[in-house]
Amino acid sequence: MATLRDIRSRIKGVKNTQQITKAMKMVAAAKLRRAQESMLASRPYSAKIKALLADLVQDERVQEHPLVKPRAEIKSVALVVITADRGLCGSFNSNLIKNAVRLINGELAPWHQSGNLHLITIGRVGSEFFKKRGYKVSLAKPGVFGHLSMSEAKSIQYHLSSGYLAGTFDRIVLISNEFKNVMTPRLAVHQLLPVLQLTETQEEKSGILADYIFEPDPVQIIQKLIPMYLLQQVWQSLLESFAAEQGARMSAMDAATENAKELLRTLTLNYNRVRQAAITKEILEIISGAESLSKSS
Repeated sequence: MATLRDIRSRIKGVKNTQQITKAMKMVAAAKLRRAQESMLASRPYSAKIKALLADLVQDERVQEHPLVKPRAEIKSVALVVITADRGLCGSFNSNLIKNAVRLINGELAPWHQSGNLHLITIGRVGSEFFKKRGYKVSLAKPGVFGHLSMSEAKSIQYHLSSGYLAGTFDRIVLISNEFKNVMTPRLAVHQLLPVLQLTETQEEKSGILADYIFEPDPVQIIQKLIPMYLLQQVWQSLLESFAAEQGARMSAMDAATENAKELLRTLTLNYNRVRQAAITKEILEIISGAESLSKSS
């Protein structure tokens, strides 16, 4: 049975933990507000450039562009995995990694087994997970979310587009968490390159094709537009992931604070019972001693 000192020590430890989780919840809430503002401000531009590109690549004159036309044979695939830099955010990281592994062992299994699956890991958690397990990581970007900037997105975009043009990758897929609400992130899997396969699916859904007049010509426009599209998709994914991470951390810390509150209630009740039992025992000992003295006299 735990002593009063043991229970007091546990109560003190739980109270300290509760203070930490409260502080972490407040920090996450502040970061979430800023992250949400950036993410929501960027969404319309991201959606518009995607829709514009979806229309432009239907023109036969641009379908031969190396970033648009699908490769006849897919020899190697790049998988971009975006996780957080830190834990303590519930199932945010574990759920994403579990689905990434499922994708690797499922749809991407032929390339993984042949050694032609290249991982681009963004975020410390994912980078450490895949490196420790011997996956082929062609680029690791830990610590990105400490100071999230457009220059990081440009670096990732350049690695992807240059690798695709050089033939290192024949297909590029991105898996990440998108911000759905504070409680629950939404898993998202997107194909970044080649562009035509991605946009054909979108056109089938919409059934609408805009009639554009090109100036100077569609080829020159597409050469400028595709790098902008790739950069924006990478940047938007980073913003979405960061906002979803803060929402998940805020929810996790709120749950931890409530759990600590319930644990404190249980420990306090237990402490009072043990204290009451100790007092009762002392009273009985005093009474017994008094009776013994009275009998002896």
